[in-house]
This record gives sequence, C-alpha cells and structure tokens, in this order.
Amino acid sequence: MSKYYLLSFLRNVIQSRLETEFKGEKKEFSKMELGNLDNAELSEFINQNSLSHSEIVTLLVALASHILPDFFNLIISEYLPNGGEFPEFGGTKGKNHRGILPTGETVLYILAGKDIEKRIEVSKLFDESHLFARKNILYLEQVRIGEPKMSGRLILDDEYVDLFTIGKISKPKLSNNFPAELITTELEWADLVLQKKTIDEIKEIEIWLKYNEKLLNEWQMRGKIKPGFRILFHGPPGTGKTMTACLLGKFTKRDVFRIDLSMVVSKYIGETEKNLSKLFDKAANKDWILFFDEADSVFGKRTNVRDAHDKYANQEVSYLLQRIESHAGLVILASNMKSNIDTSFTRRFNTIIEFENPGVEERERLWKNYIPRNVETDKRILIKEIARKYDITGANIVNVIQYAGLQTLEKKSKTISYKDLIKGIQKEYFKEGKMIRNE
Repeated sequence: MSKYYLLSFLRNVIQSRLETEFKGEKKEFSKMELGNLDNAELSEFINQNSLSHSEIVTLLVALASHILPDFFNLIISEYLPNGGEFPEFGGTKGKNHRGILPTGETVLYILAGKDIEKRIEVSKLFDESHLFARKNILYLEQVRIGEPKMSGRLILDDEYVDLFTIGKISKPKLSNNFPAELITTELEWADLVLQKKTIDEIKEIEIWLKYNEKLLNEWQMRGKIKPGFRILFHGPPGTGKTMTACLLGKFTKRDVFRIDLSMVVSKYIGETEKNLSKLFDKAANKDWILFFDEADSVFGKRTNVRDAHDKYANQEVSYLLQRIESHAGLVILASNMKSNIDTSFTRRFNTIIEFENPGVEERERLWKNYIPRNVETDKRILIKEIARKYDITGANIVNVIQYAGLQTLEKKSKTISYKDLIKGIQKEYFKEGKMIRNE
C-alpha cells in the first residue's frame, strides 16, 4: 500500500540522520520512487509542483502523524531505549494527541542535522514566498514571543490531509477557525426574477468568471490589473442578493461561502483582523466565491477618531480593504443600503449592482413561479390582480405561499383558498410595519 511505502521511505530518511548522529555511521537511503505510489493524489501533487527531496520529506513529516499517531515515537525509542529528552529532534505534544507532533525543528534536524548553514537553507522552506505558504499547503504554528520560530508545530492544511489520506478534499465546515458556511440552492436562473438592468449587470460577473484567467495569462494582463473581482449587491431584504450569489456558484461550479460576521468581528483588539486573515488565507488559490451578507457591520463608514476604540475600528476597516484588494477571487458584499458602505470601498468595487423591489411584472412572474403546479387555487385568486395590488418582495411571496400551503394541508384541502393567501400577505405586511385593508 502506498501509505506504508510513504512511511517506510520517511522512516529510512530519519534513521539515516539518527545513525549518523548517534553512531557516526552514514546510512544510505533510497530516493522516493514515485512509481511505487498507489496514492495518485500525492504522486500527482509532487509531479505537478516538481517537489525537491527536501520538500517531499517536509510534506511527509507533516502528514505522518495523521496516518500513524506513534510514528515518530517508535523511531526515537529505538535510539533512546531508556527514555530521556531529545531536544534536537524538536516536536511537541497536542491536547488530545499523545504522540510526537513535528515542529519546524523536526524538519531542520531530519534534513540538516547540526549543520548550521544547511539548517538555514532548509528553513527557507517556511518562507512566505515558498510554494508551501503561497498555496497554504503547510505552515508553522505561531509561537509565543521569545520562543524560536522553528519550535512552532508543523501544520498540514486540512484539505491536503484529506486529499493525501482519503483521496478527496472535504468542504471546510463553519468553525472558529473558518467563520464561513457553504451555501447552495436547488433553484435555477429561471427562478430568479429581477429587473432587466440587474440581470444584465449580473451577466458581467459571469463573463469575468468565465474569462478572467485568459485575460490575465493569454493577454498578459497579470500585474497590470488588480487580482480578483469585487462587487457590491445593495437593495432591500428579500430581493435576491443571496440567491444570485448561490446561482453564480452553481452555474460556474464554484463553492459559495457566506461569511458569518458574528464570528469575525471581535471586541478584542486585533482579533477581527486575525479572524479575517484566517479566512482569506484559507480562500487563497481557491475558486471560491466569498459572500459577505449584511456587510455594513464590518465594511461600514469609518468614524472620526475620538478614542482608542474608534482608532482600532478604523484599522479593521483598512485591513479589510487591503485583504479584499489583494484577494484573487470573487468577493461579493451585500448591503440593504449602499449609503451604509464606506466610500473607500465603493470606489474599489469593479461593479455595483442594485437589487430593486420587484415591479408589477416581476411580482406576477414570482407568483407564477412559486405557486406549486400540482395544487389548485381558489378561483378568486387572480395572480395579475394580486401582483398589481400588493407590493411585496420575492422572499415575502415565498413566505405567503408557505403559510397558505400549510393552512391548506391542515384543512386536508386540495385547493389554496383566497382567504389563506390574503392572510399570508397581511402577515408579511405586518412584519414590515405596513397595513392593508381587510379583504
């Protein structure tokens, strides 16, 4: 099996170093033969990125504990049969994991031993400019101030752990380390009813998603235009902003992640920036669409500095601006009001799209789209007249049909009644502080 071959190869490399250090004997080890790998994902990754011997070893060191928890302990115990400390090898303990978790020092020791010049050379594997950092493959955990940087735990990104162990990348889940959730839709473009001007502007986004790479590479525009595409969706709630983001992802085969701003924004100084940094680092080099709903809470107008709180709030906004401008993917900010967004952001949007409340024609199409085809309606329900008379959004219409549908089922009827439909509309008006006359 490929995993056993991988561990055998890495064990051979480590034992070669230990034999030299403990016994002064140079043990030879064979170079990795990619032909021996059944693990097509790892083999393809190594080939595609033309990894050197040192890079392959570093990758395997980061992966080993995920395959065999006591991998490093078993090797070390052969050379320290009576136990004892072996600080040169590095490594740390986890909260739950009881084996050795490798650190940057582990990699330095395995690849360079005590050779100072070679250790410095190997440490460049963790530079920000290196492939590992650029593609967020692996990195060193940040250590406390004053501790050696290389004593940080060696962390292989969860996506690559999954890819190299189970053969596929799992979607990231909403957590403190990833404040975003995957959103999808079962609906189609035909279900999205918007005014023509809005639809035309949305098509511009599809064009960018389709041709951006060709523009950057074949037209050699990389470096001449800013990476990524930044969009503001603004308009009243329920007018299709979230649905549009989902459909853009669905029909361009991209994952759409809605940012949970309640998990991003922190009252503690520096925490908001740290949370956003985790998010954008994770999204780097991915074909994701990042969707900031109710973006006013973070991207709102900067205030005049009256105290330290204002100062740090403004710093958060500036940091957001910087990260969004440097992000190479599609970022959508959604707001109920364009005027709530800081003008320093609006100037940098590639496009700003207004989602207006649907007009009579759009409301009629929405009613026809959402009333179930296999359910009868009261003869008094005249869709054209209801669309003309009641100024509500698509989201309101869905709520009305849900209410009327449940009432119909409760009555064990096969027909949606006019009374239930109007009652549903009244409830939607009431929620928004509006009144309609009794029917």
